Amino acid sequence: MPLNYARRLTGHQREAGGNRHLGMVLAFVAGAANAGGFIAVHQYTSHMTGIVSAMADDVAIGAFDVAAAGLAALVAFVAGAACCALIVNYGRRRALHSVYALPLLLEAVLLLSFGVLGTWLASVHVLIVPATIALLCFMMGLQNAVITKLSNAEIRTTHITGVMTDIGIELGKALYPNRDAGAAPVVANRPRLRLLAMLALCFFVGGIAGAVGFTRLGYVATVPLAMVLVVLAIVPVVDDLRRPHTR
Repeated sequence: MPLNYARRLTGHQREAGGNRHLGMVLAFVAGAANAGGFIAVHQYTSHMTGIVSAMADDVAIGAFDVAAAGLAALVAFVAGAACCALIVNYGRRRALHSVYALPLLLEAVLLLSFGVLGTWLASVHVLIVPATIALLCFMMGLQNAVITKLSNAEIRTTHITGVMTDIGIELGKALYPNRDAGAAPVVANRPRLRLLAMLALCFFVGGIAGAVGFTRLGYVATVPLAMVLVVLAIVPVVDDLRRPHTR
């Protein structure tokens, strides 16, 4: 990967093209981790809507221990997003090149730990859920927060509900007949529609890759995903290491 292109993807100076390309790569990673992680831990960890709904059902039927496990997964997701905000704000205060790369590098380390130590982590409990589930939820919160912050909330990568809603909105605009001559025409944002479609496709393809990888290789299937994140994040980190220390 050319160095300038890597800086464009994860460096502190942002532009729409870099955001789009990074969003598609991260959507692939999220889809792979979510679908493959389901095979490993028997739970989807990217969308909190289902977890919160399941918690409500569990409380209603008196399954408070299961609801508490759902709450622990929710807490882990929120903690991941909060961790991202801490890292990004720390980096912004110090004008780091790696302000957005550092959360991705942390995610890579966590994915690598999940891949190498997955079997052992499954036997360890954190916040009354297996450490594997807590770790995946934390990573999903971390990743969703970093792409949200660097794109000013225009791109999300770890869940598809909002993406599909926005696709429907833009399709509705595109199909509007515009027969009222005196009114301003309803026009779809076609570049955004293409981006949304690519995000959904990358998430889906990543899900296939993750499911196949986990089925055939087990936890180690996350190692290539971690390496992708390292490649994305390493150049801005090295840029910071090579410049005078900033307090």
